[in-house]
Amino acid sequence: MAAAKLLIPTLSHFRPLTCAAAVSASNPARLVPRPPDLLKWIKREGGFVHEAVTITQDTTYGLGLVASGGIPKGSDLIVLPEHVPLKFQSDKDDEADSVSLPLSNRVPEELWAMKLGLKLLQERAKVGSFWWPYISNLPETYTVPIFFSGEDIKNLQYAPLLYQVNKRCRFLLEFEQEVKNVLKNLKPSEHPFGGQDVDASSLGWAMSAVSSRAFRLYGKKLPNGTHSDIPMMLPLIDMCNHSFNPNARILQEQDAGNPKMLIKVVAEREIKQSDPLLLNYGCLSNDFFLLDYGFVIPSNPYDHIELKYDGALMDAASMAAGVSSPNFSSPAPWQQEILFQLNLDGEVPNLKVTIGGPELVEGRLLAALRVLLSNDREMVQRYDLSVLKSLSAEGPLGVANEVAAFRTIIALCVIAVGHFPTKIMDDESLLKQGVSVSTELAIQFRMQKKSVIIDVMRDLTKRVKLLLSKETTTA
Repeated sequence: MAAAKLLIPTLSHFRPLTCAAAVSASNPARLVPRPPDLLKWIKREGGFVHEAVTITQDTTYGLGLVASGGIPKGSDLIVLPEHVPLKFQSDKDDEADSVSLPLSNRVPEELWAMKLGLKLLQERAKVGSFWWPYISNLPETYTVPIFFSGEDIKNLQYAPLLYQVNKRCRFLLEFEQEVKNVLKNLKPSEHPFGGQDVDASSLGWAMSAVSSRAFRLYGKKLPNGTHSDIPMMLPLIDMCNHSFNPNARILQEQDAGNPKMLIKVVAEREIKQSDPLLLNYGCLSNDFFLLDYGFVIPSNPYDHIELKYDGALMDAASMAAGVSSPNFSSPAPWQQEILFQLNLDGEVPNLKVTIGGPELVEGRLLAALRVLLSNDREMVQRYDLSVLKSLSAEGPLGVANEVAAFRTIIALCVIAVGHFPTKIMDDESLLKQGVSVSTELAIQFRMQKKSVIIDVMRDLTKRVKLLLSKETTTA
């Protein structure tokens, strides 16, 4: 969905809800050229910022936090009082909130970022908003795929992500019409966005700001003793960039005698001068990192590819591997029962399986192949499903069965990599020519997907050789 500017009212005191296409991933402009000092604002509101914490320009991820001096392990880096995080909470006495709340109820739960995004847009438009010192420091643009050109969305070359991007774009275009219908003919006091027009582009900006910066933390205590899960934007804390090896973490705690919750960032280990402050955003695949955060992690250990479990596809792979089995398209009743237990058969099966990531091969797929490539019902039934799903359980159904299963997965990988129109060498050549930010991200994303497939093939090929060498030695 191409980004575009909104209609801006002529009243000069309005804060326009404009949105532009991304120009630079590492140096995005902020909403205003000289925003208020975020650190001073947090301290003024009763928060704490360690004297060595400074805002700097990160070459990869844009603005980030860096230590200007050494910080001991266990030190508080940032502490936010309860009223500083931006959450979706309505004010019953505010007429504008009485409109934005029903709007948020129209957003599907999976797009929770849009719910909080409506609150963000409302505060961005509001003159004198409490959160303006924070909002004014937000990036003007985001490098998430909903702002890619149509050509660069195609350049992703990966159907599961294309589906998600198109789904979000469709939602934003449809939600724009719903918002316009709700806002027309409202009194100025009722208008949640200060009388300004809101389109898919500004809604996309708000959703991207939240998806790339918000944290889901504990909210109010529920009657059963647990806490509700509330997304919230954490000023300054959200400038910590991502690492799978973080040096800081977020804590929520209450001071003695104070019922209000504090949100802290604490040093997990000693942080040296010039070190960036890093949090782990989660053990996520590159699909999520690009879709929600606008970047791609090279050699991401949690990246994987999705395949649809399909008898015809398994038949094709096994035939290509030279281990064709008649059981994929027409399994025996006892095999079908195991597929049902794996949720790969039945009325509402989950046919999405993955290759790559920490598991290397999703357990359900591995178990299905082991079972369907075996005709020994008694041997199969000796083992629990957890054993059949485990890659660490070396050849529970015998060496020949294990080799056949691995070779079938290798053939699936060959089929999967063949679905990409370009090779990794082609992609590397395109990157050397110099391309736009969105084209570069799309190429990096598809390169990583292909690398995942190739790494799985290499790993399984080694396992096949090892199994065959053991069999030869034993013989």
